[in-house]
Amino acid sequence: MDETKTTADRVLIADDNEANRELLEAYLSDLGCVTEIAVDGQETMEKAASFKPDLILLDVMMPKLSGFEVCEKIKGDPELKKIMILMVTALNELGDIERAVDAGTNDFLSKPVNRVELLKRVENMLQLKGVTDENERLRQYIQKVEDAQ
Repeated sequence: MDETKTTADRVLIADDNEANRELLEAYLSDLGCVTEIAVDGQETMEKAASFKPDLILLDVMMPKLSGFEVCEKIKGDPELKKIMILMVTALNELGDIERAVDAGTNDFLSKPVNRVELLKRVENMLQLKGVTDENERLRQYIQKVEDAQ
């Protein structure tokens, strides 16, 4: 991916279905990401705070908290809101897509997941996250320089 990065991208896979989690993890192995797993919405929130992923692959239909609820909570949390979220769901009605967008998702992907499409979207989202993070570092640096003058 980005040769200038010194740390591996971190991806949290949140899905209550073991087969789906294993498939997503196997697909992501090609990208060299560090992955963590969450099996329900509450664990997803806990791991988002502790693991600090760059990206969450988020299933919508999960126990304890739905993917929509998790997305809203993450995007509403100042410490977590910069995490990219790719909702991966069997839901594909227009209302579901609108609800995902309203919840704050960065993108969505319908199940069954196509490996090539998933990898390309993950790569693009991780690149965007890297650029966004670098812009924020530069903004903070410029602010410090301006404040020092």
